[in-house]
Order: sequence, then C-alpha cells, then structure tokens
Amino acid sequence: MSSEGEVPDLSGDRGFREARESTYKYALAGCALLSVLTTVSIIAVLVLDAATFFEAVPIMEFLTGTDWSPKLQPVHFGVLPLVLGTVLITIGAAVIALPLGLLTSIYLSEYASDRTHSVLKPMLEVLAGIPTVVYGYFALVYITPALNVVIRFTNGVLDTLTGFLNGLLGLSLELQLPTLGLFNGLSASIVVGIMIIPMVSSISEDAMSSVPDSLRQAGYGLGATKFNVATTVVVPAAVSGIASSFILAISRAVGETMAVVLAAGSQPPNFPPVQEAFGIPYVAPADLLGLYAESAATMTVAMIDIATGDISGGSTAYYSLFAIGITLFVITLTMNVVSDVIASRYREEYE
Repeated sequence: MSSEGEVPDLSGDRGFREARESTYKYALAGCALLSVLTTVSIIAVLVLDAATFFEAVPIMEFLTGTDWSPKLQPVHFGVLPLVLGTVLITIGAAVIALPLGLLTSIYLSEYASDRTHSVLKPMLEVLAGIPTVVYGYFALVYITPALNVVIRFTNGVLDTLTGFLNGLLGLSLELQLPTLGLFNGLSASIVVGIMIIPMVSSISEDAMSSVPDSLRQAGYGLGATKFNVATTVVVPAAVSGIASSFILAISRAVGETMAVVLAAGSQPPNFPPVQEAFGIPYVAPADLLGLYAESAATMTVAMIDIATGDISGGSTAYYSLFAIGITLFVITLTMNVVSDVIASRYREEYE
C-alpha cells in the first residue's frame, strides 16, 4: 500500500515519445523542403533555357512580334498572337464564370436550405472533377454545332430586319454574324468558363459563410430584405475572399490546355490590324470580337504543339517552349501576388 507522500510517475517513456516527435518534425520539414526545391528547380530550368532562346531571338522581338510561326520558313517568334488568344479565351471564360459563380455562391450561402446545400455543393465539386479533355470534346462535338445553329437563326432574323429597314428607309445595311469554324475561341471560352465556375462559387461561398451572423441580424433589424443583406452586407464583408476566388479562377483559365486545344485548335489567331487615333494605337473592338469565330491557340497550346511536334531538340524553336513558359509563369505569378495583396488589404477580422 503506497504512502500519501509518494508521487506517481506520469511521464511514461519520454525518450521514445521525444524521438517519435523529432521524426515527425524532420519528415514534415523534408516534405516542405522538397516542395521548395521542386519550385526552385522548375524556375531555374525555365530561366536557363529561356536565356538560351533569347540569345538567338531578341527579347523585345519576342514580346512585341505579331507573328508566331516556329515551324515554317521564315520563322517568326512573336508571342503577341499567343498572348492575344490567351486573353480572349480568359476574358470570355471570366464573363461566363464570374457572375454565375458569384450568384451561385450567394444562393448557397444565403438562400439554400441545409438539404439543398448538401446536394448542390457536392454537385459543384463533381463538376470540378471532370477531366478537362471531356470538356474539350463536349465543346467540339456539341457546343460549336449548337452555336452555329443559333448564329444561322440570328442571321435569318437580321436579314429580315435589315431588308425591311432598307426597303423602308432606302438604306443598304448589312448585319451578319460570322459562322464559327470547327475550332474557335467562343466554344473554348464557354467550356473554360464552365470549368472554373466551381472554383469561384466554392471559394466565394466559404468567404460568405465566414461572415458573422450578427452582421446579418443587424441588417434584418434595420428592415433590410434578404437580398439587401446579401448584396450590401455579406458580399462587401467577404470581398477579399471573393476577389481572391476571381483571380485564382482567371489564373486557372490562363493555364488551361487540353480543353482549349480541342475546342480552339492549335493555330494562333491572326493579330488584328493596329489603327491610330490622335496618335494612340488601338485595335477595333469588332476585329477583336471577330477572332472568337476562328482558331485561337493560347500559350499553353503552343507549348504542347512544340513539345509534341517534329521540332528537333536544341533548336531555337525548341527553346521557344521555355520562353513561352517563363512568360506564362510571370503572368500567373503576378496574378497570384495580386490576389494575395487584395486578400490581405480587404480582409475583415471578426471576433
């Protein structure tokens, strides 16, 4: 029988426990170091091989050239058509995904019941898990023919309308929408927009759900409706998360490859003519919109085309792959930095 002054040993086998914790610590540190080394290695490879390319092609010629033809003589390495194709498809995808994703997140956060939320949120996650090649095939086989049917119907209506106006007013108006080719930027924009909707809605909905209910109740107490509270209280309070979701989704659209190469093809868009007004160069909006009807290869598509083509390794055309890669890396890195700045600048902290 133990005495009252005896203190029980509650430490256990501290030596084994400390060794185990040290093992966990160094294993996790090794994983973190491996991630950093992988990132640094990728950047180093891009920079070194891109430097080899820029020894043969001046960097300003690469950045300002309006013709991209690395396989045909005479070769041209102007990246602007690829950047233009990337921007066109990204803007088209953003026009579709950002408003739909934000409205979906508002519904899930403010209107949907728990049962509805438990059904719709997993469905959005499933949408995000569909392989991108399936989206590209869907655009090629279904979306492009459907859009051409709509365009033909619209052109018929425009013919009737312009014929009536021309006969009534003595004008000679001609309004026609261009028919889409097999590969076109419009279909690619639509499927990429559908692809990034889950990212926008999921991140935005998480940001709105983190807004305290006390702010909502204060709005209701002042007589605001649910829509007023959602748009004037919840959305402004979650603006940092919403803006971050927008930029991350756009970054995702910039880097998309398989869906774009199937829907938009591998031919860069023809750079539209540059006009001047009061000494300021510009491109006519109608010329830019017309590019959606033709093939619009992006920077990632051009990289795939070079990597899988018959270009010999060590050639200037081969090293152009890394020049495009470093350009794309700078663009996406800039967007991610902007996202972090916006998130930290407008982040709201609640107790």
